[in-house]
Amino acid sequence: MKVEENIPIMLFDNQCYLCTKFAKYVSFFARGKIMIVGHYSEFGKKIRNEILDESALEMFWFISKKRAYGGRAALYPLIKTMITKNTKVPTIIKSDDECKQECKAVKAVFVRSASLFINSKKIDF
Repeated sequence: MKVEENIPIMLFDNQCYLCTKFAKYVSFFARGKIMIVGHYSEFGKKIRNEILDESALEMFWFISKKRAYGGRAALYPLIKTMITKNTKVPTIIKSDDECKQECKAVKAVFVRSASLFINSKKIDF
């Protein structure tokens, strides 16, 4: 599977309960307009190796034709694509049933939510 043929892509932490819930909401509202891939899936690893850098696992990513947006920087292009794009792409949501962290705890909800606004990055390719 080639990365460039499946753009736009949202890459998320599929070992995190909250992140998986977020990906499912995005999938519902995007209605097939965005490929959604877990960081730890085979395709997710390929994306991280080809496009992203060492900060890839710190945040979710939205990948367009020319740029990868991470964390806070990804929110606007993600929402814009959900509203305006008309083509369909296959959606892949893979999650581990076992959360590696204490994701369901109240503290974890705040920490993961705060990381969305703290982390922000753009990578041109």
